[in-house]
Parts: sequence; C-alpha cells; structure tokens
Amino acid sequence: MKDPRKVAYEENKLDKKLCRLAGQAIVDYNMIEDGDKVMVCMSGGKDSYAMLDILMKLKERAPIDFDLVAVNLDQNQPGFPKETLPNYFKKLGVQFHIEDQDTYGIVKRVIPEGKTTCGLCSRLRRGILYRVAGELGATKIALGHHRDDIIETLLMNMFHGGKLKGMPPKLKSDDGKHIVIRPLAYVPESYLERYAAQMDFPIIPCNLCGSQENLQRNAMKALIKEWEKKYPGRVESLFSSIQNVVPSHLMDATQFDFKDLSQDVGSSDSSEQNAWQPIQMTL
Repeated sequence: MKDPRKVAYEENKLDKKLCRLAGQAIVDYNMIEDGDKVMVCMSGGKDSYAMLDILMKLKERAPIDFDLVAVNLDQNQPGFPKETLPNYFKKLGVQFHIEDQDTYGIVKRVIPEGKTTCGLCSRLRRGILYRVAGELGATKIALGHHRDDIIETLLMNMFHGGKLKGMPPKLKSDDGKHIVIRPLAYVPESYLERYAAQMDFPIIPCNLCGSQENLQRNAMKALIKEWEKKYPGRVESLFSSIQNVVPSHLMDATQFDFKDLSQDVGSSDSSEQNAWQPIQMTL
C-alpha cells in the first residue's frame, strides 16, 4: 500500500505543474485579459474537465479579474447522460449553460456508415459554440486541446495535407468576432490522464467518433507514444520547433522574400552577381 503522504505530495505536485504550464501559456499568448468572460467548452472528456478545474484555480490567484461560464453542447447522442455535467457544474458552483442541438442526427444522416464523422461534427459544433458565445457575451472561447493535440495536428497536416500547419494557442474566428484560446497548449496528455484519474472526473465517452478505428489522428497519437518510449525528448523537441520557426530556412515564398534576396553591395564582383543571367549571343 502506498504511503498516503507520498500520494498527497505527488498529487499536489501534479496540480501545481498543470497550473504552472497553463498559466505560462496564458501569459505567453495573452489569452485572458482583465474583464474577460471566458466560455469554457465542456465535452465531458478528461481534457475539458481538467481545463475547467485549472482555470477556476488560476482565477483565484490571478492578478486580473475574469469570469468563467462552462458550456456543454448536448448533441443528442444515444445514451448520453444528460444530468452528469449539470450536476457537476452545480457541485462546483460555476455558472453554466447547456445547449441542446441534434448534431448527432445530422451527422449520422449526412455521413455514410463507416466514414469519418469528425470533420462535419467539428464544423457544426464550432458554428453553434460561436453563436452561444455571442449570446452569453463571452469575450474568449476556451478549448481543451493539449500539447499532444497540437503535435498530432502538425503531423497530420504534414503527412496528409502537405502543409506546415499546426493548431495555434490563440486565434481569431474567420468573421473576426471571436477569440479562441487553448490554455492547455503546453500540457502533455499524460499529465491530464493522471490528473483525471486523481480527480475522478465523471468522464463521458464520445460514442459518435470515439469507436471509429484507423482515424488519422489515432495513427499520429500512436506514433507520438512510440517516439516517447524509444526516443525520450523527441516529442518535446518537435513541440519546441513550432515555437522557433525560421522562415528563411524553409521554402514558402509567401513567408520569406526569396526573389528579392540579394548580396550586400560590394560583397562580390559583378561577374558572380550576373552568373545566372542569360548570355546574349549575336549570330
């Protein structure tokens, strides 16, 4: 049997680590400002539970004043425990809103059996959450994506989309009306798994897409876990790389002006500078 004092110490250590990482991300990207009303999007998964818990703790310690409102989109999935989240929010004493929309029915009707539902489901959720944020007067929309989600997205876009594109910690919606933040951007998923077990969150599984196999994201997730085991530090280095981008050493001409790149005056003779100019020949 584990020493209760050691268990308590480890739990407190994890709690502090999560708050430190989330707090650092919030500061680094100016995610939350004085007077903000942050809409915390709650799916019922471990990540959103942890995000709400951490934000509530940071709110008590922060030098600025901001409000939180927890929002869950009830997608009418069969067997979804409708009272779990409301009861949890009431227990916490946090302001909350449950938005009831049958996106499950739309997705099942539109997407053929066996095909990936994530894309359409995500678009439907996004539109509804933007509308709800406006109705609630929320100035920021907090999503529970963590460090591993960001790396997975980067790899998916590289391997399957041909783009060096990840998942930003903070972004503005296409219509310019909403700011989306990801307070868990620096937090590894393994920390959240341990924290969820420690806190005994009432996890609600996603029956819409969670059972689908061979999704691209699951493949990336497995790859990251394999790297963590075989090559300690590789995933952390990969994450650091997207924070230290050198456009002049990539190949995107829209991000760096390669065409007008020229030598400093006097750095070489004219014959070198004109070496690639076509030769004019008279016949």
